[in-house]
Amino acid sequence: MEVDKPAAVPLELTKVTAGYGKKIVLNDISFALRPAEIFGLVGVNGAGKTTMIRAILDLRRAQGSVSFFGEPNTSARARRHLIYLPEKFQPSSQLKGYEHLSILLAYFNQSLDRARACTVAAALDLDPEALGRTVRTYSKGMGQKLGLVGSLLVDAPLMILDEPMSGLDPRARVLLKDQLLEAKRAGRSIFFSSHILADIEEICDRIGILHGGRIIFVGSPKDFVAQYAAPSLERAFLLALERTEAA
Repeated sequence: MEVDKPAAVPLELTKVTAGYGKKIVLNDISFALRPAEIFGLVGVNGAGKTTMIRAILDLRRAQGSVSFFGEPNTSARARRHLIYLPEKFQPSSQLKGYEHLSILLAYFNQSLDRARACTVAAALDLDPEALGRTVRTYSKGMGQKLGLVGSLLVDAPLMILDEPMSGLDPRARVLLKDQLLEAKRAGRSIFFSSHILADIEEICDRIGILHGGRIIFVGSPKDFVAQYAAPSLERAFLLALERTEAA
């Protein structure tokens, strides 16, 4: 399904700085997401990936500016253009899968198409029959898949996903990557964080390497590997960290 989107940069950060008390976690971060691209935010655990996403969504106080399609991230209207899935997604255990999806879609003035929901669920290796059961019967992986189904069903032009592969088995990870590539082909822009470099290398048009509170690289995975004359993205990542820490 083609997604209608405003004619502007989907996501732009300008000199964003954030932290906890006196500790600076993000320091002077600037970059922009291009239309219909998949952008991966890479960093070791604790690098500040979730802090960045929370600052982007105005869930954490930060200096600098963030905009969605040219509008400030503080604007409720701007946030109508995006769907966000947190890393630790916990849908209400009292709701059935269909009920969760209906409530989510209603926020975007969309109605649930059960046939489409079943198709997307099956595409993520979630048994469509599970959508008729209460979430308390779900495993962790099933709950994560429900969140991903909702993210894909919402016709928002910008997707922001925090560690979306968390809790997924290898088959589901492969299927999710296929669905994200399909969403890109439909015109959606996707920003997601991950520390799984194989996933990043496979589907991302560009990546941002977050280390020491700064973005030390923005560009294609191929260019990053070439910059460090490394045999793989993983090796290039390790070399980048070593050189940054030694500088």
